Amino acid sequence: MENHRLIISLALLTFALSAQFAVTTSTRAAKSGTEFTVRVENISSTDGQTASDGSRWPFALSPGMFVLSDRNILFTEGKPAKPNGLEAQAEDGNPAGLVASLETMHHAGTLHGIYNTPAGALGPGPIGPGAAYEFSFTARPKMNLYMTMMFGQSNDLFYAPDAAGIALFDAKGNALKGDVTDKLFLWDAGTEVDEEVGIGPNQAPRQKMPNTGSAENGVVHRAKDIRFYGKNGELFRVTLTAKNGM
Repeated sequence: MENHRLIISLALLTFALSAQFAVTTSTRAAKSGTEFTVRVENISSTDGQTASDGSRWPFALSPGMFVLSDRNILFTEGKPAKPNGLEAQAEDGNPAGLVASLETMHHAGTLHGIYNTPAGALGPGPIGPGAAYEFSFTARPKMNLYMTMMFGQSNDLFYAPDAAGIALFDAKGNALKGDVTDKLFLWDAGTEVDEEVGIGPNQAPRQKMPNTGSAENGVVHRAKDIRFYGKNGELFRVTLTAKNGM
């Protein structure tokens, strides 16, 4: 019965998040630089997570976006979420607004993109236990990686690096690679009042429509009060590989 409920919950989350958009953005190779590939794997238990009422729910990550920059242009810790699409990413798992805001700023199209289709899938959707996203880009020294993705069973929680971003090169310009899971943190966008993760009625799998729930009017902050904060390694893995060294 619990496995049946988990399957239904994940299916509802898939419908809620994939219905938001159906366009995959890819990046074009730059004239020079190093090609990187990022793999985001959901390694959480297939038995699901346990809520306070004893029910179980599947951990899932929403489609997300990435941008290459020398600073975090997506949000500022301790400040209200910018009107740049972060709210839609954090509340509904839709990164399209963040990318659109970058395009409005005339940010180079080769330096940002959306990852929304699980590896081996035919269309966009979240990744549940055992599934993964992959995306690639070309970068040059002094560029850092910033990325966002929603904690799918929440009101407005998302994963992203801090202000420093994820380093792609060392001080000598050599490409870096390896496990960068610990470079992402769980953030609260401060845009919607939190309910218990996994069972809240205004969370993506259960809400009647996007952008529902009571407004919080808060600031972006690390979600240290959420029991999953600091437990990335139990839930997902993010790996960075470099194809061409410089």
